[in-house]
Amino acid sequence: MSHCSAPSHNDTITIQGLHLRCTIGIEAWERKTRQDILLHITLSTDLSRAGRSDQIADTVNYKTLTKRIIALVEGSSFNLVEALAETLADLCLEEPLVELVRIELEKPGALRFARTVGVCIERKKR
Repeated sequence: MSHCSAPSHNDTITIQGLHLRCTIGIEAWERKTRQDILLHITLSTDLSRAGRSDQIADTVNYKTLTKRIIALVEGSSFNLVEALAETLADLCLEEPLVELVRIELEKPGALRFARTVGVCIERKKR
């Protein structure tokens, strides 16, 4: 997808092309079987400390975060892609070092003549 503007922070961690399945949609037929979604996540954080220390404790552990994302998506049910994107943004912002997150969420096959439909949101830590 990658149609969002560039993130506000210079340092980012990206998780691109995370293909998952979840119950999502407003139509009855969409809720009978899990739907494919594709996620692209950009986490804005200061990477300078981790770059100098070479220690995982000084950065966002994206493996652990991805496991949490997978558990949330595959264990949840949503009517709207907007709601799923917002929930994912909240989850990512729980990470202490994440200052801003951009979620690009695609739902392939949602429209008959389109390859995909999607949303892109950007949220800052409050």
